[in-house]
Amino acid sequence: MGYAEKRGNYFRARYKIAPGRYGTVRDPSGATAKFRTKREAEKAANDEEAKVRAGTWRDPSAGQITFGAYASRWYAAQDLAASTMQNYRRHLEEHLLPEFEGRALSEILGPDVDAWARKERERGYSESSIKTWRGTLHLVLADAVEEGLIGTNPATKRRGRGKRAGRSRNRAPEKVVTDPLGVLLIAERAALLSGRDDEFVALVLMGFTGMRWGEIVGLETEYARLGSLRVEWQLYELDTGELHRCPPKDDSYRTIDTPTWLSKLVTDHLARTAPTPCGCHGRTYMFHGLSASNGDATRPGAKLVDVARRAKVSTGTVSNVLNGTVGVAEDTRARVEKAIADLGYVRGGAASQPAAHWRRTGFATWLFQPAATGWYPKKAPQPARPVPVLAEPWPGVPARGRGAHGRAEACWVPIASGLTPHGLRHSHRTLMEELGTPPVLADERMGHTDGSVQRRYTHVTADMRARLVEDLTRCWDAALDARLAMSPRSPVAALDELLQVRARRKGGVPKIVSQFSPTAGPQDKSGAAHLTADGP
Repeated sequence: MGYAEKRGNYFRARYKIAPGRYGTVRDPSGATAKFRTKREAEKAANDEEAKVRAGTWRDPSAGQITFGAYASRWYAAQDLAASTMQNYRRHLEEHLLPEFEGRALSEILGPDVDAWARKERERGYSESSIKTWRGTLHLVLADAVEEGLIGTNPATKRRGRGKRAGRSRNRAPEKVVTDPLGVLLIAERAALLSGRDDEFVALVLMGFTGMRWGEIVGLETEYARLGSLRVEWQLYELDTGELHRCPPKDDSYRTIDTPTWLSKLVTDHLARTAPTPCGCHGRTYMFHGLSASNGDATRPGAKLVDVARRAKVSTGTVSNVLNGTVGVAEDTRARVEKAIADLGYVRGGAASQPAAHWRRTGFATWLFQPAATGWYPKKAPQPARPVPVLAEPWPGVPARGRGAHGRAEACWVPIASGLTPHGLRHSHRTLMEELGTPPVLADERMGHTDGSVQRRYTHVTADMRARLVEDLTRCWDAALDARLAMSPRSPVAALDELLQVRARRKGGVPKIVSQFSPTAGPQDKSGAAHLTADGP
């Protein structure tokens, strides 16, 4: 039984924890509880001893470990996917430790967590991000509760509490999607921006298969088969810049049926690029990056800038000539080629080799976003600006090099402002809804899992797969017809071949619609004209 111990003008309550070990009742601040009477002290001691016998007692001193010390120990004990570990580390280091690192676990209370969330909100972070970080905090403290370090989890959000603001407070922007024609037009623009067909093939593949970005980057040639693609791996980009080869998200291994036209697009791409194993993984991937870091400075002989000075053009123009980009004037091309011959310039070393893989930020910022919106993003000291293009050939070739905006004749109008590479995955799922694809097949294609009873008793059939392939082919043909009506040719070789084949099948070239928009106002429809005659 517990007992009361006289301590000057008050009593303290003592209770048995284990043989030969006694504890003292403490107040919420951790200090010794002082009781006015002996009876009160004995009752408090007996209550604590009853908790010991019931197994619900928690050592008050255990909660004195700081959040920073416990979080470090907790993180070291995790054995999760590299992407998950990276996210947990970022959440802890950037958002949780600055607020709670020096506090004892027992000192972190619910109001403290709510106050932290308000601070994050005032800093401009979105509700979804704050919810994610609070989830990590809840996970860490839940393990602390399980270890007996604290009694309750202060990060638990009680339902029915807080400001009654409806759903508007937590409402995020609606995800932007596009249709098959939008996918085609954005892919064409991305190829024009990069100066090669790889981006066209990759974006069409994303738009018509729903593959994730990491799955596209990590698509190995051995998994590209006639009539299907097999998703076995992805490349996940870590904060260190390393591309980690790992299983697809949530182990969503799957085989994706591809229409004949898409299989041919992939096959032609492989034949054209003849990919070789990368140096970082030793595996052969279907796509590689656009360019590697510039190594000209360490290579002997004439440099790119020397050629530009001799030909009296910009380095960007020299690169366009070397890359065979359409849109360089013939006299300029001849002058650059003469300078190259005179100086004996040779592209060699790391500078001439494409990067092994795309980088998510570079691809989304400098290829996908300008293709979807028609605008380059802000980059200090330059503000956001329209993509300057030369009007011919249609839909306009991006002007490059010094004075590009002065030489431009037009600029692109938006196709789908706010669309992201991941938005193509949403677009494909939405397209399947429009086509009436059975949910069981749509989930399989996207790599999703449905644990409902209906899903357990529903199965994918060969007829379902065949109908979806036919529907996707019909959507692609309609997109090609719409693109053909805009212009019968394309500067992108892969698309130009498709347009010519389509035109022959239709028995002639349709009448070309106007290539220019009469105004420079934004248009967010995939069927909108590509150019505005007002220029950038």
